[in-house]
Order: sequence, then C-alpha cells, then structure tokens
Amino acid sequence: MLALLFSCRNRPKEVLNRKSMEGLMYDVYMAEALIENDYQTFDTPEKKEAFLQKIFEKHQVTQVQWDSSLAWYADRIDVYMKMNDSVKARLQRKQQELDASITQQVQAQQFESHSESPSYIPHTYAFRRIGSGSGFRFRIDSAEINTRFTNPTLEFRYNVIGIPDDVQEAPLQSMLILEYKDTTLYKPQQITQNKSYSTPVSRYIDGDTLTRISGFIHLKNTWRRLRYIQLYNIGLGKNDIPGPEPMPPAEMKETGQ
Repeated sequence: MLALLFSCRNRPKEVLNRKSMEGLMYDVYMAEALIENDYQTFDTPEKKEAFLQKIFEKHQVTQVQWDSSLAWYADRIDVYMKMNDSVKARLQRKQQELDASITQQVQAQQFESHSESPSYIPHTYAFRRIGSGSGFRFRIDSAEINTRFTNPTLEFRYNVIGIPDDVQEAPLQSMLILEYKDTTLYKPQQITQNKSYSTPVSRYIDGDTLTRISGFIHLKNTWRRLRYIQLYNIGLGKNDIPGPEPMPPAEMKETGQ
C-alpha cells in the first residue's frame, strides 16, 4: 500500500490525477459505446475522432495527455485495475438507470397507444427519443374520410419547436401517403427548422377518389439534445381547432419537466 501511494505521488505533471483520470475514462468509455452502437452516425474515422476530441475538450486535456496517462497507469496495474473497476461499476449503474427509465416510458407509451384508434392524430406531441416515443403514425380509411371531412381539400399541418439552431441534418421526417383508387401519392417532408409545416391533400384528383390517408412523423436522430423537440397544432382537417403552444424547451429545463 505504501509503495502504491508513493508511486502515485511521483506521478509526472503531464499525467492526470486519479480522480480526473477516472472521470475521463468514464466519458471515453461512454463515447466508445455510442460510436460502436451508432455506426450510421460515426461511419468514418474522422467522425469518430472528432467525437472523441469533444470529450477531451470537455475535460480540458489533449490526446497526448490521455495516451500518456493511460500508459502510466497501465504500468501500475493494481491502481489501473481499481480505477477500471470503479468506472465499470459506475457505467453499470448508469445502464441500470437507463434500462429502468426505458421500461417505464415504453410501458406508458404502450398504455396510451392501446386506448387510441389507428386514425388518432394528437394535437401535441413531445418526443421521448426511445422506443415508440420517437414518433407517431396514423391511418384513416375511406369510411372515416367521408364522415370526418367535408371539404374537398385538406391540409396536414403542424408546428415544430425545440430543434437546435446548429443541427446539420434534418432530425425529423414526416411522410403522408395518399391512396386513391388507381394511384398512390407519397409526400415526404424533411423537418429542419422551428416553424409551421403543411402538406396539401386533395380528396379528388382527375376523377379519382381518395380511399386512405396514412402518415407518420419520426425522430431520425436519437442524440440527447433533441429530446426537447415538440410538435403542436397538429391537424389534418382545415377546421381543426389549434391547440395551445407548448412550453419552450428552455422553460422545460428550468421546471424539471
């Protein structure tokens, strides 16, 4: 034990202390797990390197300091194994918390979906980033189209709030599928900004009649910064009553929602 303590006290300046090293190891292990499980986002060595670089910047260290610290502690295997065990235990606790949260949210979403018909379109929707909480879909058949809508033209519309300004790719995608007796139209929409979106729908085209409307809005990216995206004033008929605007993401954070 004394030899171990003496060894740590003779740590070179460029080597991180034990507490800082464990914190960095935790974030690096987390980053490596994300990279391994999200190969579509991190599909090039440059993207992987850039992501790890952000971890180093967060801890105010360089790649050289990380490599030097890792090599120094690896030469002191007893210390390194204790640090590694501590970090792995912390990761395991975090995974258990996430698993419990996922189970709870998926169960809640399943309970909600069981009470809704396939044609249900929510007036507001907050993305949960996981499971079925990453979007919604609907399907309206001909009988309901005829009884629910009277106008010859409809409009699938919604407002978006919570998309970060610096997002490079569209985090959301919507699709409207219009099935007529003799043809099917697909109307995709990439959602990139906080604004109003609308897609026109004609019940009759060239003597053809609309028999089914299907659609969905899906969260493509599961990056945690996107968890505050919300949709509101969602509707299909022109006479739908707009709902209230949701609380902005910043206020949600302050109130702990």
